[in-house]
Amino acid sequence: MINLKYALFWVLPLVSAGTWLGQYFLCKPRHDRGLTPHPGMLLAMFITWEVEGSPQYVSMESGQNIAYISDIGAQGLKPLFIAGCCVTTIFLDLSFAAERWLRHTGRLAKNMGTAEKVLSGLSIVFAIAGTCGLILLSIFDTVQHPRLHDGFLLLFIAGYVISAIFICAEYQRLGVHFRQHRILRASFWMKLFFIIIEIFLAAVFIGTSFSKGNKNVAAIFEWVIAIIFTFYVFTFFVDLLPASRDHQKDANLELGHVDGPANERHSHGYAATNGAHGFDGAADIAYSQRPKPPMAQNY
Repeated sequence: MINLKYALFWVLPLVSAGTWLGQYFLCKPRHDRGLTPHPGMLLAMFITWEVEGSPQYVSMESGQNIAYISDIGAQGLKPLFIAGCCVTTIFLDLSFAAERWLRHTGRLAKNMGTAEKVLSGLSIVFAIAGTCGLILLSIFDTVQHPRLHDGFLLLFIAGYVISAIFICAEYQRLGVHFRQHRILRASFWMKLFFIIIEIFLAAVFIGTSFSKGNKNVAAIFEWVIAIIFTFYVFTFFVDLLPASRDHQKDANLELGHVDGPANERHSHGYAATNGAHGFDGAADIAYSQRPKPPMAQNY
């Protein structure tokens, strides 16, 4: 059964991914063709650059025909670049926080130990570091602050890749206790794919970006990295969607990790089951509360 109270949490990563790449779910109705898709930040920047005739910006080297995202974002679309980066990362961080809270309350597969909570906390910390990197690189553009821009770019990539490593480790441990949840396994493999691909692409991007004559190759890899990041954001939609269903609460209940009235009902059911097998819970409690003889002082 769908619980509308928790149904809107999975909208957070959709807003983040839509702002970053394309807002296909935030569309104006059209009378002739239904809904009109609105491009997100990346599509808007690329389309603008193409429509303007693929101009050669001052931040581009001679012989460079493909613009970096940062080259376009340092020009007239800088307000869009800053706003898009802020909205994308803020809603992504809210997705991290929502996932942590929903696991804590038992709406998602609950953390079974301290190690999983630590891994979740570390993933949030490094995600915030990646957020700072992306927002700051959009503010300190590649034209006026090239060194700061490159440093914040590395912080953005490293922050989210390390965050994904920690969240993968958390999901691997969760999968041991919740083997029946295929969605955990699917999310784990999607995030692991993101880690492997992004590390490889980032290595190629850094190697070509800081060498002369390879700027076009580096620009292509930067666009590919940004697009794959969209699919990583979308994996949190997969993570948060089960929170709107009540069966996860029952799974946590079976493991004895749900507090409150549901757990009390579970305890009553357990006592009734034991009573059916000849165990008298009230008698056991009464026996345990009987006064015990005083122990000798030398014990």
